[in-house]
Amino acid sequence: MSDTPLDPAIMTEFRETMGDDFAAELVDTFLSEAPTLLDDLRAALETGDVDQFRRAAHSIKSNANVFGAPMLAEQARSLELGGMDGPTDTLMSHVQALDDEFARVATALRTLLNV
Repeated sequence: MSDTPLDPAIMTEFRETMGDDFAAELVDTFLSEAPTLLDDLRAALETGDVDQFRRAAHSIKSNANVFGAPMLAEQARSLELGGMDGPTDTLMSHVQALDDEFARVATALRTLLNV
C-alpha cells in the first residue's frame, strides 16, 4: 500500500482544470456523499438489492477516478463488476476495506485542499 492514496498528477490536473475553489467544493461534496454510498452498499447486502449495490459501487468508483484515488477506484470497480456474488460475510469484508480506503482518501483530500 502506498503512502498516499492519491495520484498527484491527477490531482494537479484536476485542480488546474477546475480551479482551487471549485475543486474544493467538489471534494467537499464527495466527502459528504461517500459515507451514504458506503451505507447503501451495506444496506443492499442486507436486502439483497443487487442494483443498489452496483450503483453505489459505481458512484464511488467514478468519483475516485476523478479525484485520482486509484486504490479506492479499483476496490469499488471490483465490487461493481462482481455484484453480490459470493458469501455475504466476504462481501461485507470487501465493503469494510473500501470504507477503510475511503478514510485514507478523505484524509488526503482534506489535507491537500484544506476542506
